[in-house]
Amino acid sequence: MPMKRPLLKSKFSLRHYSLSSENVLKTGGILKQTRTFLDFDIAEYSKLTHDSNPLHSDLKCAKQAGFTEIPLSPEMLVASLFPRIIACHFPWAVYVKQELNFRSPVFIGDKVVGEVEAKNIRQIKEFCLVKFVTTCFKDGEIVVIGSEAMAMLPTLSIKKT
Repeated sequence: MPMKRPLLKSKFSLRHYSLSSENVLKTGGILKQTRTFLDFDIAEYSKLTHDSNPLHSDLKCAKQAGFTEIPLSPEMLVASLFPRIIACHFPWAVYVKQELNFRSPVFIGDKVVGEVEAKNIRQIKEFCLVKFVTTCFKDGEIVVIGSEAMAMLPTLSIKKT
């Protein structure tokens, strides 16, 4: 059964938080983005990736899998918050590695906060290699993704968004 809800535009906001008063990323510095994934986002994601998993559109299938709310947001769509947060604050950043541990489902309409925290920073020639702890929360405290990422940054100066 296809989704019967109207397609809505995505809502998101971007905010950053850093432990540095100079607007420079340091170990422990945190950058965040809040986003609510809606029907429109799931439909566009499905078109782009050709991911037609019925858990994201078929109520009967989702209920058989044990989910009572429908539809589910694709996990990789939610995880896409991490590179977006990094790229918004550090243009020309190169994503090197991402580990993902999906812990809880995200449903359409859930408010999700993506957070990247600088865990380790190493200067290597003309760039910085930064290891981030990457986490997504819903409802303010439920961890939906807990993971780590690594990115090469051309600078530690945080671009204001």
